[in-house]
Amino acid sequence: MQFLGRIGLVLIWLAAPLVAFAAANKNDPYLVPLRGAGNFALVVASLAIVIVLLRRGWWRTIAGKLLVVLWCLPPVLMSAAHLKFELRKHEVLAASATEARQLGPHFMVGYSSFPEVARLAEQGLIGGVYVTRRNIRGRTVETLRTEIAALQDKRRAAGLPPLVVAADQEGGIVGHLAPPLTRVPALATLSGLAPDEQQAKAEEFGRIHGRELAGLGVNLNLAPVLDLKPPVRRNRLDFHTLIGRRAIATDPAVVSTIASAYVRGLEGSGVGATLKHFPGIGRVRTDTHHFSANLDTPVRELEATDWLPFREVLSHSRSALMVGHVTLTTVDPDRAASHSKRVIDGIIRDKWGYQGMVMTDDLVMGAIYQHDVCKAVIEAINAGVDLLLVAYDGAQFYRVFACALDGARQGKLDAAMLRTSAARLARLVMPGLVPGIHVLGADSQDVDGRDKPGHDDENTSSARHARL
Repeated sequence: MQFLGRIGLVLIWLAAPLVAFAAANKNDPYLVPLRGAGNFALVVASLAIVIVLLRRGWWRTIAGKLLVVLWCLPPVLMSAAHLKFELRKHEVLAASATEARQLGPHFMVGYSSFPEVARLAEQGLIGGVYVTRRNIRGRTVETLRTEIAALQDKRRAAGLPPLVVAADQEGGIVGHLAPPLTRVPALATLSGLAPDEQQAKAEEFGRIHGRELAGLGVNLNLAPVLDLKPPVRRNRLDFHTLIGRRAIATDPAVVSTIASAYVRGLEGSGVGATLKHFPGIGRVRTDTHHFSANLDTPVRELEATDWLPFREVLSHSRSALMVGHVTLTTVDPDRAASHSKRVIDGIIRDKWGYQGMVMTDDLVMGAIYQHDVCKAVIEAINAGVDLLLVAYDGAQFYRVFACALDGARQGKLDAAMLRTSAARLARLVMPGLVPGIHVLGADSQDVDGRDKPGHDDENTSSARHARL
């Protein structure tokens, strides 16, 4: 028993700093599972241990006093972290109507609380919402449909444009609303068919997704994936991207054929498509959900391979374009493509002539969030990004929006770029494709470019956390 007591004491000493760290970082995306009941349990456990230590007389020794103080820290640190979050939230919600209408259209947020997201929508602090498994778990399709309609009603009542409502239905391991929506196979399962069959089945998959999403009030799907399938298995630590299971094929022509047909089916049902994840993550071994990643391939080689599907599908569709958090080292070695002016304005806008909607991958991903997220937000806006996505952990919206707000107040944002992006977004919202649905698309003029968006959150077993 004495030995077990010593083991228990060692564990209490080791656990104290870990619990204190978790408490101080309670709002970190990695600690989402501890939110709510988890945070309450940490506080209760900390106080219970303090009481036990005091009752056993540990306050009489120096080491004991130190241990008691350590276990008193978690409730204090958690309160400080919560206060910091609330102050930042208050700052964002107190933004002027002018600031909200200037910056709000450029943010899309995932949410858990309807009242909270409804307030953001009414104040014009967001331009879109992202719905996923958490929004439908334990609920009916009709409930989510009513919720989305209510958000759009609030926008109309406030005199604001309709929200972009996005979901992530790729098929296969990424289909965050299936069930209850129909579970459709991955587009990769079509790569071995004859070209005519590929197109017919892909278009059918697009129609299924489009019809069901449009019925919910979703007007933008964060699919299809146009990254080329990697020829070899990626890093063993890749638990989330799983691009080898999501990419269509290694042959750009096959990817173009299947993706084009899928987009036709999707758009024919009144839902916009998002091509992802430019500049391509098929060659990248690092999982950007957690780490920075470099794409070192020369641009000339990418143009002849990885980028062919993007340019092909963009040339005859109204798709949006999602830019990933991979650093295209031969173009801009200092920042990820998602906030690189050389990539977005230089290649996508100027070289390709694409004037459709460009969106970032989820800013809550480690490749961005674990670094200088404020710098990334400001650079993304100044580079010409139209929508900044905060999907996995919607609570991070307040931090991300505060970055943009501070940037605007300090004169760090490019006003001309903001105006151009706002005009582009207004032009791309085209009512009337489906009654009550507003779909994002590209300009009616002939452009040689692509459209993008994207991100996920959870699904089955190893793919449970596959995200855009």
